[in-house]
Amino acid sequence: LHHICLGVTDLTAELARLKQQGASLIDEQPRVGASGHKIAFVHPESTGGVLIELEELE
Repeated sequence: LHHICLGVTDLTAELARLKQQGASLIDEQPRVGASGHKIAFVHPESTGGVLIELEELE
């Protein structure tokens, strides 16, 4: 298992919420992923060792 991807409706707001709660973010701002959607990664040190990708769903 390399990582899991979770869909969110507002990626910018979700990143702000996670940062406020002390999560370590690899991407503090959304970027465009391979699918053309906005994505960001949460560092495994904040998620029990699992790399989490967040993808904004349309």
